[in-house]
Amino acid sequence: MNYRVVVAHEAEKVLDRLDRPTEQRVRARFLQLAEDPFDSRLSAPLTERPGVRKSRVGGWRILFTVDRDARVLFVATVDTRGQVYKHS
Repeated sequence: MNYRVVVAHEAEKVLDRLDRPTEQRVRARFLQLAEDPFDSRLSAPLTERPGVRKSRVGGWRILFTVDRDARVLFVATVDTRGQVYKHS
């Protein structure tokens, strides 16, 4: 039950600026989310934004949406906890 992961350009730019171990941890989480994006151990819905989910990797947050019909997980934002909720 894999989902295809699509990373937004802005999120990709943030990943490029991360140190190597952190980038690898975040990208590993993408693969875990592709297996089951609704696993409560990996992600939770945002209450203020319907349809958007969040996942925590250390001090970093991943905001994403899921298209069940197309089986696509769209990563919209990757940023620190203090900044991620100010985007979009």
